[in-house]
Amino acid sequence: MPDILVLYYSHRGSVRALAQQLARGVESTGNVAARLRTVPRVSSVCSAVEPDIPASGAPYVEPADLTECIGLALGSPTRFGNMAAPMKYFWDGTAALWSAGTLAGKPACVFTSTASAHGGQESTLLSMMLPLMHHGMLLVGLPYSEAALAATRTGGTPYGASHVAGAEGNPTLSDDERQLAFAQGRRLATIALRLAGN
Repeated sequence: MPDILVLYYSHRGSVRALAQQLARGVESTGNVAARLRTVPRVSSVCSAVEPDIPASGAPYVEPADLTECIGLALGSPTRFGNMAAPMKYFWDGTAALWSAGTLAGKPACVFTSTASAHGGQESTLLSMMLPLMHHGMLLVGLPYSEAALAATRTGGTPYGASHVAGAEGNPTLSDDERQLAFAQGRRLATIALRLAGN
């Protein structure tokens, strides 16, 4: 069964909650498996290192995960309107994959979480699209045919699924956020299967 890579970085659990809901949407097609992966934290202290295997949650991403997937869902919390440093650091190290065209032609979508409703969700989603475009990926948005997108009073944008965590970092998704993340995962898997000829 082909895989969709759901790659995320989550500091307080909100982006992980979105990733898990996207994965449910991916697997709801019955024809695709979701492969959940994360990236290690980075530090300004050069001697700081992360363990080879995370203490909890998804395993760290490896180049094979990107090679083997038929599509990618990419998630990060917002840091001043941009993706978090660990995710940016990961993409900065993918030149060999870019040179080989590993991701060219594969579909991708993005998702994020912020502390406030106007905390830079859309600019963060756009910032995550940039390396994907350089890799030649085909971006999949979240259309307004999803009724929850017009109704939501919490997260959700046409650029991708999102969550408003509040100042306390509450990772519990609203009903609309859950529906939109699920729909985005299902949409990505459906398009990936068509592009892969399945």
